[in-house]
Amino acid sequence: MRITIKTIIAALMYLLATQATAYADLADAAKGLLSKSYNEKIAATEAIAATGDAQAALLLETLLSGDLYATKSDDRLVYREKTGGGYQIRDIVTDEDLGVVKSGDIIKIRINNRMRGLIKDLLGRLTLLNEDPALRLKAANSVFKSRPKEMIVPLTDALAAEEDASVAAAMRRALAALNFVHGDTTEVQADALLILEEQANPDVRSLLSAEANRLAAIQDPSPEIQVLATAVSKALAKVEEKLEMLGLVENVFQGISLGSVLLLAAIGLAITFGVMGVINMAHGEMVMIGAYTTYVVQELCRNFAPDLLVYSLIAAIPAAFIVAGLCGIAIERSIIRFLYGRPLETLLATWGLSLILQQFVRTIFGPTNKEVSSPEWLSGAWEITGGLALTYNRIAIILFAAAVLFMLMLVLRKTSFGLQMRAVTQNRKMAASMGIRTGWVDAMTFGLGSGVAGMAGVALSQIDNVSPNLGQAYIVDSFMVVVFGGVGNLWGTLVGALSLGVTNKFLEPYTGAVLAKICILIFIILFIQKRPRGLFALKGRAVEN
Repeated sequence: MRITIKTIIAALMYLLATQATAYADLADAAKGLLSKSYNEKIAATEAIAATGDAQAALLLETLLSGDLYATKSDDRLVYREKTGGGYQIRDIVTDEDLGVVKSGDIIKIRINNRMRGLIKDLLGRLTLLNEDPALRLKAANSVFKSRPKEMIVPLTDALAAEEDASVAAAMRRALAALNFVHGDTTEVQADALLILEEQANPDVRSLLSAEANRLAAIQDPSPEIQVLATAVSKALAKVEEKLEMLGLVENVFQGISLGSVLLLAAIGLAITFGVMGVINMAHGEMVMIGAYTTYVVQELCRNFAPDLLVYSLIAAIPAAFIVAGLCGIAIERSIIRFLYGRPLETLLATWGLSLILQQFVRTIFGPTNKEVSSPEWLSGAWEITGGLALTYNRIAIILFAAAVLFMLMLVLRKTSFGLQMRAVTQNRKMAASMGIRTGWVDAMTFGLGSGVAGMAGVALSQIDNVSPNLGQAYIVDSFMVVVFGGVGNLWGTLVGALSLGVTNKFLEPYTGAVLAKICILIFIILFIQKRPRGLFALKGRAVEN
């Protein structure tokens, strides 16, 4: 087929004429907005949406936000932007620049509450055909919640043309809700129930629960109503069963998340406690130092390198490890090494040290909480269904805790320092007789445990307030994890942290947060009576003796 210049020109002329016709139709429909009668404005609003023009959605959004104006000179609908000499205005239909005017040259198009509700429904209808899948999904969810009857036809058409699976599922659910609420026959409602009963969504449960209550309140119901009431009750039971299963999954996820936090806080304590037998009550302050290091790194990025702010959390991980690790080495060299073999004095000394560190941080940063913002890639949640959403920051903490544990395993198993640490753990005197500098191992081990605690502070800064008392909330739980899992055993710390975290999350709905911790503490006390060395006891001549 031969394409000539005349053919191209004709096609362009046709497109221009079509565009001009669309503009004219939209402009004619919008003229009613200039009326003082709200009934005429409502008719004009419906006419604007009926054009199906892409610019119609922008016009309605501008009208809804209260930013739509009309020029006094020629009644053109415009939106404005503040400039130095007045207002820069553009035609809302053609997007033509109309120059700068004074505030007295334009008048605001006002709407009432009835129009606001109508515009929201019309925007939902227009957005269902938007090119952006996210906007179509949002529109489908909006229709499901508002459930206007007039959306049945446009939603049916949109569903027939929808190619995105997740958007189609949301549209199918919304259409089922519309047919269930506005269905003309019980057969239509029953077909809608078949779709709704497969949805594990709290909003669906609320819809079915309200309808079940309404049907139950009907006096002398007809046989059809009785059949529908039975079907609604069965569908509601299925939805509740699915939500209970999702609740179980969410509790497990929350428990693993809490267990990961406990693991990060306790894993450093397991190292120092296991190797040196030191009851370090200042371990929580190492966590706090890591959290404040994260805050400082983020503030430095915010003030001196804003473009790197999104990476500040990643940069804070090695920084927190180094700062907390150096603090740990300084504590071991200046205090702990003089108190080996005197556990009570060590406990009192580190407890006093924790108070000093808290006051030191208050003096520098003040007593108020500091906020550490989450980067964009950690914000939001992974919504599996309407009844289950897993937050990205919790997922990141779980993965981070697993990575820290894996790296520690490599250090302990594959490095000479790890070999020396294990030797000192199993038999200190024999290790010293073989030439291992036990004092150096003690200092480096204390620094390693403190550095890991500092990295725990980075993670905790994303889910808790950064304050001088941050570490105090986790020190008791950390000791419980270490004692329960087995002193100095990393696998025991992992199992102990996850066990206590999951158990705590399952107990909280029934007992409350405080009583749940008390129950866990009682359980650990009873457990230690039977197994003093915990779940995974260390083996070695020093331990056996």
